[in-house]
Amino acid sequence: MTDDSTRTDGQDPGPDQQSDSTTEAARRAPRERIMADARRVRDDAKRVGRETGRNLGQFDYRRPRGPVKADLEDTHGHYPHDTHPILVPGIAIDEQRRKYSLDKIIFAIAGGLTVAFVIWGITSPSSVATVAQTAYDWATLNVGWLFNLVAIIILVSLLILAFSSYGKIPLGKDGEKAEFSTFSWVAMLFAAGIGIGVLFFGPSEPLTYFISPPPLTNDPETTEALHGAMAQTYFHWGFHAWAMYALVGGAIAYAAYRRGRSLLLSSIFQTLFGKRQTEGFAGKLVDIFAIVATLFGTAAALGIAAMQIGTGVSIVADAGPMTNNALVIIILVLTLGFIISAVSGVSKGIRYLSSINIVLTVGIVALVLFLGPTLYLLNLLPSALMEYLGSMFDMMGRSLSWGAETQEFQSLWTVYYWAWWISWSPFVGTFIARISRGRSIRQFILGTIFIPSTLLFVAYGIMGGTSIWMYRSGASGFTDSMEAPEVFFTLIDNLPYVEWLPFVVIIVLSIFFITSADSASVVMGMLTSRGDQEPKKWVVVFWGLVMSGIAVVMLLLGDASALEGLQQLVIVTAVPFAFVMLFIIVAWFKELRTDPRALRRQYALNAVDNAVVAGADAYGDDFALQVVPTEPGDGANGGIDSEHEDYTDWYQRTDENGEPVGFDYETGEWADGWTPDDDSANSEESSSTEESTDTEATAASTTDADSGTASATESDPDPANDSEAAVGSDRREDPS
Repeated sequence: MTDDSTRTDGQDPGPDQQSDSTTEAARRAPRERIMADARRVRDDAKRVGRETGRNLGQFDYRRPRGPVKADLEDTHGHYPHDTHPILVPGIAIDEQRRKYSLDKIIFAIAGGLTVAFVIWGITSPSSVATVAQTAYDWATLNVGWLFNLVAIIILVSLLILAFSSYGKIPLGKDGEKAEFSTFSWVAMLFAAGIGIGVLFFGPSEPLTYFISPPPLTNDPETTEALHGAMAQTYFHWGFHAWAMYALVGGAIAYAAYRRGRSLLLSSIFQTLFGKRQTEGFAGKLVDIFAIVATLFGTAAALGIAAMQIGTGVSIVADAGPMTNNALVIIILVLTLGFIISAVSGVSKGIRYLSSINIVLTVGIVALVLFLGPTLYLLNLLPSALMEYLGSMFDMMGRSLSWGAETQEFQSLWTVYYWAWWISWSPFVGTFIARISRGRSIRQFILGTIFIPSTLLFVAYGIMGGTSIWMYRSGASGFTDSMEAPEVFFTLIDNLPYVEWLPFVVIIVLSIFFITSADSASVVMGMLTSRGDQEPKKWVVVFWGLVMSGIAVVMLLLGDASALEGLQQLVIVTAVPFAFVMLFIIVAWFKELRTDPRALRRQYALNAVDNAVVAGADAYGDDFALQVVPTEPGDGANGGIDSEHEDYTDWYQRTDENGEPVGFDYETGEWADGWTPDDDSANSEESSSTEESTDTEATAASTTDADSGTASATESDPDPANDSEAAVGSDRREDPS
């Protein structure tokens, strides 16, 4: 192409052509200036970055060295271990020094009360039934709103936390890698969500809502009732349930792997109650409430498992309806299996069986999908999920204000489920905490709430959709008055080629009973042994026996096919722990505000704001940021008293007797030469310990994760590089 200004024909360009050329040049000039400015800014940014990098040196966990250190000591005093609170990398539970022993007060109170209850229930079940019914009626009428409110508050609070700046805080030390791969972690979360519910409630609960929809919703046995039934089931087993587990699990994991405390519910409240009260009356009360809630919540699951096993045995053996006496015998036999696994050292084999159990359960669901109405289920699953999401807020708003019928439905179903999840939260929460070390709060919360929920939506959609489809098709054995334990066995009886499946199901349910009893007993043993992750065998067996005894009492309160006895006691005993759940939210949020990462972010915001204001005031556009010392009160802290005990007390290291001991965060060395290996050796010599029967929980507690401690040497700052750009008078107030 030939430019007009250099024509080859020897003629000068005309006026119009000269005008076009001038206009084009005028248009190009601003673009060229912008590009030149951009290159200059880029080069300046690189230069400033290199200079700033040289001045900052490498990140170190110790207080500044060199000429400024003496000045800081004169104005600020001394920090624990000569380490500023924003530079603490975190403390892992296995780096702390503590003595584990049986807490006699907690054991005596919780054990004495529950043993007395079992004796009372076995010797006089009628009087227990009367008291339980009265307490249940009062609780559902007067505090049913509390359970709904707790479920809503927990879900909303955790979502806010996940998407806030606190969501980046790790459940571990700075730089610590996740202890398990994402795939393994997801698999273990799935394992935590797979249990008796898939085989017991999966087929029966949606069918119940289809035949008898919740009041003021849909007409029975209609298309709308079908989708409404699935949505109601998802509501009870979905996001709200897993949010309760995530709250307890996240708070425990943070306290243990970020703050170095014991794996106790009471450890969560140290910032809220103070160390003295946490280790005293208030903390013991929390742990007692957690034990009682776990006992009754897990006992309900064991009772349901026994009911399902009994139904299977009666069908396989053609022995007729199952009686209460037969169920008690089943519980006693399975409890004997639990004792053998806990005492004889076959826990490792039980753990392998537990893993196989999960595979078998998934296999059963897959068989139902492919041998049942496959095309129908593939269409139902996304429709049911969208119905759940679309009607969630409507279901969250149901309460006594909708009338007596709605209140009765809420008591039998929604309130019962919320109480059950609250009761299970110490057990499942501790398990989830032990497999989530090293993950960020955001990843933990979102993963724990949404991954298991989604997987359960699929499993429940397959099981519930199949039972409804068979009922509508008039399949053999399906009636509108079926008892819940019968639905699943009737369902598989209508599938081809699986005559052998009831035997497998009975084995799966039996293993579930034993492993659940063993794992829950270990958690309660921890709660009564000051957080010892390997409590003594006799303590574990004791809690397993008490739990089985409570399951027997629950079944004696109703007939062999009813859930009333289970529901009543779960709801009543969950009331105190519902308040504990609300306090956990307050305690965790309060503690996160003093986290080193949160403080670093606050310091960064203050420093940048101050420097930008001062830089623009002194130099206009031509300034850069640089770290330099300032006068006391004019720096990045923005009014934060970094020496306050809220920021410093938690990382003061102590010995086994609680006495302060020197510690070097740069090298990880204790002043008296103690190492974690010394503690392990002493534990092996002093007592014989057993392993937890839960595969993942044990692996999570025994696998050593990378400490993630980043220690580096920082160069002394050069006073010659001081710049007024880092100084400003506009300081933020401490938000805490």
